[in-house]
Amino acid sequence: MISPARTAAYDILFRVETQQAYASELLHSARLEKLSPADRGLCTEVVLGTLRWRMRLDDAIRDLSSQKLEKLDAEVLTALRLAAYQIGFLQRVPAHAAVNDSVDLVKRSRKTSAASFVNAVLRKLATNPSLLVAVLAPGPKTVLDLSQLYSHPLWLVERWAVEYGMERAEAICVFDQSPPDTVLYVSSSEVDRELTREGLQLAPGLLVSSARRVVAGDVVRSETIRGGRAWIQDEGSQLVAMLVGNACHILDCCAAPGGKTAIMATRNPQAKVRALEIHKHRAEAMQVRLSRMQNVEVIHKDATQAACSAEFERVLADMPCSGTGTLARNPEIRWRLKPGDLPDLHARQIAILKAAIGQARPGGRIVYSSCSLEPEENAAVVDEVLRSDATVRVVAVRRELKRLHSSGELVWSDLDGMLNGPYLRTLPGIHPCDGFFAAILERR
Repeated sequence: MISPARTAAYDILFRVETQQAYASELLHSARLEKLSPADRGLCTEVVLGTLRWRMRLDDAIRDLSSQKLEKLDAEVLTALRLAAYQIGFLQRVPAHAAVNDSVDLVKRSRKTSAASFVNAVLRKLATNPSLLVAVLAPGPKTVLDLSQLYSHPLWLVERWAVEYGMERAEAICVFDQSPPDTVLYVSSSEVDRELTREGLQLAPGLLVSSARRVVAGDVVRSETIRGGRAWIQDEGSQLVAMLVGNACHILDCCAAPGGKTAIMATRNPQAKVRALEIHKHRAEAMQVRLSRMQNVEVIHKDATQAACSAEFERVLADMPCSGTGTLARNPEIRWRLKPGDLPDLHARQIAILKAAIGQARPGGRIVYSSCSLEPEENAAVVDEVLRSDATVRVVAVRRELKRLHSSGELVWSDLDGMLNGPYLRTLPGIHPCDGFFAAILERR
């Protein structure tokens, strides 16, 4: 019998490979609730580890395979990667168990003719796991070394080395290869106590005081989280929502999955918060998730198609982006993203920001944000809009960070280290959160 954890991991990896699905969403689906905590933990570790180290795994498989990887069926390649990760990176898992289950998974996928091939490749790898170890030439590390050592596409590492320097580029890569902490947004001490009573062991946030880092306990079974009284959200994401500030009329232009919407609504209980979401299924999921918040209105609409009302005091434009600041949580992005995608994202972001400005009343503020590390999606977008629109000006983010720090809401003390000129810039491996960019604009 195939291990339930490996069966679930295989099915998730296959969907990620063939259907452009996201592992983080599938790992929180109802199916995994049926697994024991131990099996769910192993499934999560195997899925994310296989995606993080895919380049290293493929290089080893390629060395041992009589066939080109590009010619292999997705079912076969998924089974090979699944076992290769366990052989090379999970010492507590017996190699023979990983091999046998992957062979059986290939048969289960009706690829019986490939079973002997999979068995042969994996048994060779099991006897020579050193093939999964990166070997570097002596001397200072190059961008190629970082790419091979940390299993990142070379073109991404090259960009980060140019933008942030080699030392920071390596810190980003190192961060991406480790499971990030699970972080919760906790709105009150009462909710904090509820979580503790449920058996969660929590530590204070390192960036913002509203955050709690989960040290131990099962967040999946928490009724407090299921009921929407606390939710999983990176500390950098929480900070972006806090930058919006206080107002009576707030607009969230690209709202799903709704974490920032919820924070703005919680921090402004008397305000009316309107949340736009272009994808119908995500808007419907938001309506369910935020149903307990009476001051939130979720609307299925493209922000660029909404009539310019100029009625909102605060507008959040949290962009659809490449997500390169979240590769520790979403490792599949690095294998899907191509350099040619960035100009299209840039154009879409320009359109959304211009629409967001049209929704702000005179004197109102617009917060532009992304979870990308790429300059084309961040300062380049804001600077281009500023050149073409004299009705808005930049508000220095440092002023708002200082205000949040003085109030005790921001606990990170190195404010200047979070800045890129007048903008917010957090980097994975440098700051205790994902990579975020934010700019504050004010309508004249």
